[in-house]
Amino acid sequence: MDFSSLLIFAGVYFLAVASPGPSIAALVARSLATGFRRSLPFAAGIVAGDLIWLSLTALGLAVLMQSFHGLFVAIKYAGCAYLLYLALRLWAAPTGALKQAPAARGEGWRLFLGGIALTMGNPKVIVFFLSILPLVVDLSALTPLAFAEIATLITLIIGSTLIAYAYAADRARRLVASPRALRRINRLTGGVMAGAAAAIAMRS
Repeated sequence: MDFSSLLIFAGVYFLAVASPGPSIAALVARSLATGFRRSLPFAAGIVAGDLIWLSLTALGLAVLMQSFHGLFVAIKYAGCAYLLYLALRLWAAPTGALKQAPAARGEGWRLFLGGIALTMGNPKVIVFFLSILPLVVDLSALTPLAFAEIATLITLIIGSTLIAYAYAADRARRLVASPRALRRINRLTGGVMAGAAAAIAMRS
């Protein structure tokens, strides 16, 4: 791909991923609730989900995969169910748990897989890779080098965007320390996660 094509793709993709949606809301809520580091596996899962969609699209399998509608519905609801589980845990967490609770065993992998599930079943992501990506990238002439270039751009753009959101949420979290404020953060972030799950579940 020539440099101008890469720039066009980078601009379109950045606008798509930077606009707040359910996945961004869930990531911000996670970072607010448990801190920057413990939100990174979830962010990594979102990045991995986009790379999977890129691979399916480049191989011409994305349209074929759409015929397996039941599979994507199952993936979507699995991701939503995990978000609801996290929301309930945050809502019921005792005051002070945000700063003191250690990471549960296997939590990172569960968050990573949850991020993938949400991304694979998120209609916003599906629309981009099925409808918008072919408009800015000539998929019929996509070489392995061009694929590697796009995959690198995707990783850099969405990775840095998600890290920026998570870091900003973590900085906001550090401004409060009273038990009452922590309780409110628990319930606010739990509500945001539940809302993100509902938003994805209701979209066709």
